[in-house]
Amino acid sequence: MSLLLRLLSRLPLSVHYFFSDWLLYPIARYVIRYRRRIVRQQLADSFPERTERELRDIERRFYHFLCDIIVETIKLLTMPHQEVKRRVEFVGIDEMQETLHREGKHFGFFYLGHYGNWEWLASFPLWLSDEWQGAQIYHPLYNATADRIFLQLREQFGGRCIPMKQTLRQILSAQRDGQRQIIGFIADQSPKWQAMHHWTPFLHHPTAFFTGTERIARQVDAALYYVHVTRPRRGYYRAELVPISLQPSDLAEFEATDRYVQLLEAQIQAQPHLWLWTHNRWKRTYERWLEREQSSRQN
Repeated sequence: MSLLLRLLSRLPLSVHYFFSDWLLYPIARYVIRYRRRIVRQQLADSFPERTERELRDIERRFYHFLCDIIVETIKLLTMPHQEVKRRVEFVGIDEMQETLHREGKHFGFFYLGHYGNWEWLASFPLWLSDEWQGAQIYHPLYNATADRIFLQLREQFGGRCIPMKQTLRQILSAQRDGQRQIIGFIADQSPKWQAMHHWTPFLHHPTAFFTGTERIARQVDAALYYVHVTRPRRGYYRAELVPISLQPSDLAEFEATDRYVQLLEAQIQAQPHLWLWTHNRWKRTYERWLEREQSSRQN
């Protein structure tokens, strides 16, 4: 499988987009209808002010983009680093490194969402100076072959992948060793029940978000940034670093998380088709969480 994907990866990107438009898109949307019920329900609930026609247009554009993510990720397996740097623009990354150095910081944390092609954004270590090591938090896949492929894909740019359950341990280890790291956190996944500590309004839903990023940031004195992603045209991404806080310990509890959520929501409102709508984001509801909390207190 890995060899086949690498052979496919060597095709020109224009050919990949041809397959995206004329093969993957009709299959995903009309033949297998990949999670279409979830997509439609979440779009309708998230944008109650939009017409049915507008919602269908977002759906259409989303499925086109979802298929582009697939072929772009395959292409990334063999894409030369210089071409990656030509197609992905990180705005403010030099200024960020200078700021962290000036402030005496050993860590900078990036907040990201499943917005744009996050696999291409994993190339950010290519823009770091030798002073900094890049890393990203990831959830290991159940399929060993797929997990190995994605680890190779994400670590080819000089960064390393930190398993989610080892996040704090590995970051504290890096701190003891005096390492300087820039670490990406994709923080819009749905936490499991036991990891739900904070609910906040998000796209017309009370929504639970992971809060570990800000807790660890306080512990290791990390600066927090949001990665604002746009897609100027097909095959190109622009990632602008937006400061959330250089001193997260000065913020109220959950304030950094709320700022991240507000920035992500504004981005989704502007270009909703670039977010991952096939992810069942609200499968665990606030009402059900309250029931569980009340039940546990009674027991």
